[in-house]
Amino acid sequence: MPTASTFYARVFALVVAGLLGYALIKIFTPFFGALTWAAFLAFLLLPVNVRWRRAFRGKAIAAGVLTVLAPVVIVLPLSALSIEFFSQMSGLLQAVQKWSVQWDIKSLSDLQQFPVIARANAWLEAHAGLSAGQLKAGLISGTEHVLQAAAGASGSFFLGALDSIFRFAIMLFLLFFFLQDGEEIVARARALIPMNESRKDRLFQQLSGVTRAIVFGTSMTALMQGVLIDLGFTIAGLPSPLVFGVLAALLSMLPIGGSALVWVPAALWLFVDQHWGFGIFMLCWGLVLVGIDNVVRPVLISGRADISPLAVFVGVLGGIPAFGAIGIIAGPVVLSLVVALIEIAEEARFGRV
Repeated sequence: MPTASTFYARVFALVVAGLLGYALIKIFTPFFGALTWAAFLAFLLLPVNVRWRRAFRGKAIAAGVLTVLAPVVIVLPLSALSIEFFSQMSGLLQAVQKWSVQWDIKSLSDLQQFPVIARANAWLEAHAGLSAGQLKAGLISGTEHVLQAAAGASGSFFLGALDSIFRFAIMLFLLFFFLQDGEEIVARARALIPMNESRKDRLFQQLSGVTRAIVFGTSMTALMQGVLIDLGFTIAGLPSPLVFGVLAALLSMLPIGGSALVWVPAALWLFVDQHWGFGIFMLCWGLVLVGIDNVVRPVLISGRADISPLAVFVGVLGGIPAFGAIGIIAGPVVLSLVVALIEIAEEARFGRV
């Protein structure tokens, strides 16, 4: 039975800890994204950081060089890719305009000259009571709302760009200190965990393995699917292969739909345009992409860490809305941490080591 003084001390400590925790959350919430990305990059760069510390004979120099090189390695390839991306995007828009002039498409009713669209419109009128005129009115209304929203947001676009640059600068600033002192920070946090050393080692090895496995599996799968979509579009003679390759790479990280949101419409378009051979080719090419997504990705991930495909699926699905883009990695890692802690709690309860 604790004495009155002991009870007061415990309550006081809990209240102070709660207030300080709330204050820390308020302080770090605006920089959560920059903080998370900096810690994540520092973790991925740890092997290089350790080798460069020996080469430069100093933590600060190695951390400084890596921090300077990080934006160069990230920004320069993205800049080169962006130039070609926007060039092909411009070409795609010009091709669409040329195609609409060639087929004399000035309104939705002009699309009735295509048998597939005519049949789809007839089905909508028969089963949904939706005519082409109603669809046109809805599209016009929706477009007006989008344009009004864009006009309202255009004034804050410049401030948004400045905010992104500011957050990127903060991320680099934090990255330097994580590279320089990250191991000491982790060691102090690890010392606070109430577990024996063997369980701590297993927990940290699990988290490290899962993080690296997800990064490796997701990035390699996205890269492969993007390159194959680019190659498939080039073979089939479809416009702007790089644009759709980048789009497929980004969509392939999603647990639902993936790159099929790119190659299925492409195959349908080829069939509508009566390029039957290339349409069949695109369908077969899509099956290869499905195999990569359903076979290669789990092999790449499970081959490097013990994590369930269900945890990856649910983690990505919930991680993206919860944490943003980094939720693709953070979601499965959080679920893996929960599973590891449950296993450790079961071992402690039943007396297993």
